[in-house]
Amino acid sequence: MPRITALYRYPVKGFTPELRDELRVQPDGRMAGDRVLAFRFAQAIHPESQDGRDYWPKSKGLALMTFPSLARLRTSFDESERRLRIEADNTVLVDAGLDDAGRAEIVSAVTEFLRTTPDAKRLRRSDVLPLALIGDGETARFQDRSRGFVSLHARASQRELGDAGDERRFRSNVVIDGVDAWQELSWQGRVRISGTAFRVHKPIGRCLATHANPDTGVRDADVLGALPRLNGQPDPTMGVLLLPDAPFPEGGATIRVDDEVVPDEGAT
Repeated sequence: MPRITALYRYPVKGFTPELRDELRVQPDGRMAGDRVLAFRFAQAIHPESQDGRDYWPKSKGLALMTFPSLARLRTSFDESERRLRIEADNTVLVDAGLDDAGRAEIVSAVTEFLRTTPDAKRLRRSDVLPLALIGDGETARFQDRSRGFVSLHARASQRELGDAGDERRFRSNVVIDGVDAWQELSWQGRVRISGTAFRVHKPIGRCLATHANPDTGVRDADVLGALPRLNGQPDPTMGVLLLPDAPFPEGGATIRVDDEVVPDEGAT
């Protein structure tokens, strides 16, 4: 029986994940605490009314797709204290709260780090600096898509990529075991996680973020080229997107490591 083997959330869009034992899926489909902060480019800082959007495309701020060096950073977010800690190469770059002074300190530390990397040239674009740290640290709103989704892939699929099969490259919320490689791509209809209903929306198309080594921040693997050869999909595809399905708990649903994942009969 397929089971969850790892759960991840990403408090800061484009930065490293937090490994969790459990996560709460909100009724809108997003994980609580996921993408609650983001670094936004200068071109998007004004007018501030744009802060009202409930998603944030990668092109609007720092993302692994264009700044692979971000993979070197290790982030941890204390949601009760609303405090963000960022390390690079086992050195603390910043540990600050989300008040105005703390945000300025965090932005300065991340900017100075990027100036020391091969991505520094991207900072010279007239529309990038100064960066702004946006988000209240509570509301999951900086996903790539306007709908909320749970992203899932199978460990057997990532193993097909050999040395490039590090699951951190794929930034899924849910990683499962107990199915064959690429089997999740055939799922249709409903999937139940510990009895809670989800509906398969579509496979996940991948981007250049997958090329970044999760430890060095160097693009060292042609994942986009390898995926179609390995799974027979016309585009680079890894994993599937899930949406909450009725009946779904009004207050959301908690999913945990080792929960069973049961596709509709015939979907596998």
